[in-house]
Amino acid sequence: MTAALLQVVVFLAAAAIAAPIGRFLGIGAVLGYLAAGVVIGPFVLGRYYALEDADQVLHLGEFGVVLLLFVIGLELRPVRLWSMRSAIFGLGVAQLVITAILLAGIGLALGLPPSQALFIGLALSLSSTAFALQVMEEQGELTTRHGRLAFSVLLFQDLAAIPLIALVPLFALGVEEPKMDLGSAGLAILTIAGVILVGRFLLSRLYHLVAATGVREAMTASALLTVVGVALIMEAVGLSAALGSFIAGALLADSEYRHQIEADIAPFEGLLLAVFFIAVGMSIDLSVLVAQPWALLAIVAGLLLVKATVLYGLGRWWGLANASARRLGIILSQGGEFAFVLFSVGMFEGVIGRDTASLLTLAVTLSMAATPLLLLIDDVVARALTPAPPDYEIPPEGEQHVIIAGFGRFGQIVARVLRARHIPFTALDASIAQVDFVKRFGAEIYYGDAGRIDILRAAGARKAQAFVLAIDNVDASVRVAEVVRENFPDLPIYARARDRIHVHRLLDLGVTIIERETFLSALELTKQLLRGLGLKPDEATRLITTFKRHDEKRLYDDYKIYTDQEKMRANALSAAVELEELFTKDVQDLGDGDSPASGERRDDRESAG
Repeated sequence: MTAALLQVVVFLAAAAIAAPIGRFLGIGAVLGYLAAGVVIGPFVLGRYYALEDADQVLHLGEFGVVLLLFVIGLELRPVRLWSMRSAIFGLGVAQLVITAILLAGIGLALGLPPSQALFIGLALSLSSTAFALQVMEEQGELTTRHGRLAFSVLLFQDLAAIPLIALVPLFALGVEEPKMDLGSAGLAILTIAGVILVGRFLLSRLYHLVAATGVREAMTASALLTVVGVALIMEAVGLSAALGSFIAGALLADSEYRHQIEADIAPFEGLLLAVFFIAVGMSIDLSVLVAQPWALLAIVAGLLLVKATVLYGLGRWWGLANASARRLGIILSQGGEFAFVLFSVGMFEGVIGRDTASLLTLAVTLSMAATPLLLLIDDVVARALTPAPPDYEIPPEGEQHVIIAGFGRFGQIVARVLRARHIPFTALDASIAQVDFVKRFGAEIYYGDAGRIDILRAAGARKAQAFVLAIDNVDASVRVAEVVRENFPDLPIYARARDRIHVHRLLDLGVTIIERETFLSALELTKQLLRGLGLKPDEATRLITTFKRHDEKRLYDDYKIYTDQEKMRANALSAAVELEELFTKDVQDLGDGDSPASGERRDDRESAG
C-alpha cells in the first residue's frame, strides 16, 4: 500500500509541476510531461524507488487519449465542418497524403518493409495539435490566414488519427499472425453502423432523463459510461477504443448537453492525458540517444525538412505569401502527440519493434522541442530580409478635411460614415502591417506616427476641420493629443478613450469631446437585458438614462481627485450608494406596480380585463 501511494504521489507531483514549468519555459505542456516522465522513469529517478512498469501506466494513460477523442468528437459539429470543408478536406488531405508518401519512400529506401514504412510515414505526417495551437496563440497568429489554415490542417489530422489508430492492426498483416481478417473488418463496419444508429436515437433521450433529475454526479457518470461502454463494444470486435469514443462524441455534437458533458469530462481527460504523456516519457530509452545519436538527428532533420517543405509548397499553392507559407510550414513541421499513440499501439500490435518505437518517439519529442527555435530563427531571418519601412508616407495636403489618427476598429467606423457622406478625410496609422492590410481593401490610409509634428503638417493639420483621436494605446493616444493641442490649439479633437483614467488624462490636456469606447454599447446591451427581464421599455430607458447621467457626473467629479487613490475609492463607494438610492426613488415614484414581477401580474390582469 505504501509503495502504491508513493507512486501515486510521484505521478501527481510530476503532473502538477511539469505543465506549469513547460508553459513557463515556452516548450508547452506536452513536452513538460514528456520531460517529467524521463525524469521519474527508470533511467533517472526510477532506480531509487519501486517504479511501476511503464507499459502498465501507459495502458492506463491511453484512456486519456480515449477521452480526448471523445471531446474532439463533441467539438466537430457538422455545420462547423461544412464551413471549413475546403481547407480541411483540401489542404488537410493533400498535406497528409504527400507527407506520408515522401516519408514512406524514405523508409523504403532505408530498407523498411512496405507496411512498416507506410505506418511510420502516416504517423510522422501528423503534427501536434496542442503544441501548434499553443505556439500560435502565444505568437498571436491564430487569427492570421496562415493560422486559420494551420488550424484546418490540424483539424483534419485529428480526424485522420481516428481511423489510423483503429486500423493499426491492418499494418501487422505482414507478421506471422494477422490481428484482423476481412471477416473481422466486415463485423467491425457493421458494429460502427449499429453504434451510430442506436446512439443517434438513445443518447439524447438518456441525457434528457439524467438531466431532469438535477444530480450533477449522475451526468458525469453518464458521460463516462457512454465513453467506456462504446469503447468496450469497439474493442470486442477488434477496433480501438479511441474510434468508439470519437463516434460517441460526434453523436452528441449537436446535443444541448454538449457543453455540460465536455465540462464534466475535461478534468478526467486532462489528468489522464498527463499520465499518458508521462508514461511515454518513462518508456523513452535514453540509451538510444547515446547509441544512435546521428541516426536520431537525421530522423529529426529529415522529418522537419520534409514536412516544412510540403506545407510551404501547399501554402503557396493555397495563395499564401512567401513569409506566411514559410510560417505555416515551420509551425506544423514537428511530429505530434498522436504519433506517440500510434507508435504505442503499433508496438503492441507488432507493427514496429520496441527499439524502433523508442527511436521514433524520441525523434518526435526533439522535433517538438525544435519548433520554437525554428520560429525564433525565422523571426530573425524575416527581420533581416524585410526592408525597413519608410519614415512615413506623405499624404496629399487637403483642405476642410478630417484627420483620423488610428485606423483600427474604431477609426474605420468613423471613416466609413465620412466616406458615405462624401466628407474628405486623411487616415494615419503607425503600424505598417495595418496600413498594408487596410489598403488591400481599397481604403485610403497613410503610414505615419500622428504624434510627429512633421507628419501632422504634411497631413494638412492647419487646414483640417477636425481631428479624430482613435488610437487604441492609452500612452500613444495621450502623446498625440498633447502634440496636437500644443501645435494646433484651434483644431477640435474628438477622442476615443479606453477607460476612465484615459478620459482624465485627456481632460488634463484640454480635450473635452470624449467617448469611452465600450460605454454606450454596454448601456444599450444592458437596456436590452432589462427589457428581457420583464421591465417595460420606458422604464428600462429611464433607468439607463439615470445611470448614464449619474456616471458622467461621477466621471467629472473623479477628475478632480483622480491622482488620489484613497479618495477615488471612497468616492466609488459613495457613488454606488447614491446610484442605488436614485434607482429606489425612481421605483417609488412610479409605484410598486412597476417592478418586473408586479408588472407581469398587472399585464395579466389587463389582458384578463
